[in-house]
Amino acid sequence: MAARLVRRCTCLLREATRLSPAVSPVSQLRLPQGTQKPLTSSATSPSSRLPGPLSELVEKEQVFTPYPGHQEVEHLIEKATQPEELLELLGSGHCLQQNHAALALIQLSRLLSEKPKDKATLIQDARFWQLLHLVNSQITVVWHGTLVKLLRSLYTLGLPATSKDLRSVEQEVRWRMRRLKYKHLAFLAESSATYMQEQGSRELLAELLVHLERRWAEIEDGRTVVAMMMKTGHLSESLMNRLEDKCLELVEQFGPEELRKVLVTLAAQNRRSVPLLRAISYHLVQKPFPLTKSILLDLAYAYGKLGFHQTQVFQRLAADLLPHTPSMTSSEVARCTKSFAFLKWLNLPLFEAFVQHVLDRAQSITLPHLCNMLLAFARVNFHPEREDPFFSLQLGTEQEGGKRPDLSQLEPYIPGVPLFSLHHLPLAGKSPKSQSTFQKLLHINATAQLEHPEYTGPLLPTSALVPSPSALEQKMTPLQKELQETLKGLLGSADKGSFMVATQYGWVLDAEVLLDTESQLLPLRDFVAPHLAPPSGSQPLPPGAKRLAFLRWEFPNFNSRSKDLLGRFVLARRHLLAAGFLLVDVPYYEWMELKSEWQKSAYLKDKMRKAVAEELAK
Repeated sequence: MAARLVRRCTCLLREATRLSPAVSPVSQLRLPQGTQKPLTSSATSPSSRLPGPLSELVEKEQVFTPYPGHQEVEHLIEKATQPEELLELLGSGHCLQQNHAALALIQLSRLLSEKPKDKATLIQDARFWQLLHLVNSQITVVWHGTLVKLLRSLYTLGLPATSKDLRSVEQEVRWRMRRLKYKHLAFLAESSATYMQEQGSRELLAELLVHLERRWAEIEDGRTVVAMMMKTGHLSESLMNRLEDKCLELVEQFGPEELRKVLVTLAAQNRRSVPLLRAISYHLVQKPFPLTKSILLDLAYAYGKLGFHQTQVFQRLAADLLPHTPSMTSSEVARCTKSFAFLKWLNLPLFEAFVQHVLDRAQSITLPHLCNMLLAFARVNFHPEREDPFFSLQLGTEQEGGKRPDLSQLEPYIPGVPLFSLHHLPLAGKSPKSQSTFQKLLHINATAQLEHPEYTGPLLPTSALVPSPSALEQKMTPLQKELQETLKGLLGSADKGSFMVATQYGWVLDAEVLLDTESQLLPLRDFVAPHLAPPSGSQPLPPGAKRLAFLRWEFPNFNSRSKDLLGRFVLARRHLLAAGFLLVDVPYYEWMELKSEWQKSAYLKDKMRKAVAEELAK
């Protein structure tokens, strides 16, 4: 406190001297009665309670003096609209101090922020280097806020990484790191982290990140924590963890824009922070603030990318997006449809509005956007009410040959994709992408083979239909394990059934059995099995024999909050039915209600009898 009092008195004396040099400033100052003492006595009297070397303390504090009143040169710097106006200050008789030179450099970077050619010319100007040398001559007296802005400006001006002046400013920032306020550190990280990586200043960046992490508790506003998450969160895992904690603490203060930025940042970094996502979802549902179209689209994208399900949030997003559908672009509609498909959320009014949007803008919608929408519709197994107009839609953009394709014309050409793809795609690759591509080709081939008997085009060769080993290497789920144990008890003999049967259609059966006309189990190994790759067995099936396939359906196989299978698994049922199987579906929500082994066995027997009865009824 004593040091602050001395520093303030010193500033008052300096100001009084500047305003009235002929009059003693001490004689003009009057203190309240009872406290009037010569101002110099507190600094010179032996009875002073201040620490001993007071002169050294004052000299040390003078390094960081408060901002003086605005002077003429500062007004000239602020009002400058051309770089030349700032450079001319050097030779115009103005007494430039170090802070003035730093402010001039900062203003130069603002004026040239979008003029890269002028930046190169400026660096070659000798007056620019004079300004820079003036700053570095006494860099220690440049104010904190000006110093961090100066470093950012030197980065944006494109100073060479080997510049001694640039390194001098960086070194001063490193020396002051502990004394800088958190807002200065945050500003530096937000504005200059990318430049530090590109300029080879990784040591400064690493030290900055360490200080930001250690002092994370000093963050007091939501704007800072959101900006830090966006700009520097991906650079440090530990810092991002701290920022998530602080964001969780301040999320109640966030508006819709801050919530959007946090979610998009988490999605961009693929960070599924469940506590933070739950808190954000709560405020999105509870707070009545309005959400613009762009915010709604970003929220849908973020939730879809992170795969975080929150029913009430999805209901609000769908309800708020519906009025905006007429004003949305084709790109926005395709993006939104894809986001909801990732979430497995089928909102019929919204999806019907998307279909209407496509029909109304058939002449302007592009083929990639339409394909994205078709894939999204297929994922959630959505069938439009206006199915015929939609699938007979003619695109406005002409393709090769001057023809305008329609959706109905694309279907016959889909089975021709496998032969072409054999020459371009690594079918035998072990990467997840290669295996996914291989599965899609098997499904396309199965569609042509089983559902389009009129198709005479190329199909995948038999050698390519062998399922990959990874299809059978997945970890067993509790439902899968219980189903197999119950079936083994029912069959009684190992040759009466097969488990985890990989078919040439790209689908894996949980179990397979063969029944005669009396519903008695037959040994599978003795009879032909055309669905395997390669086909096995030599004896034809007895007349009236029926092949049953058991398919379990887990929770992720359904649309969110419904008992409707996703399109991929509806396709599996279609293919297997077309291949001649009778299907025994075992959904998770029915199996969970069975408690004893007797109930499970009875459930499977009843399912088998119903499948046979339905077939006979046809």
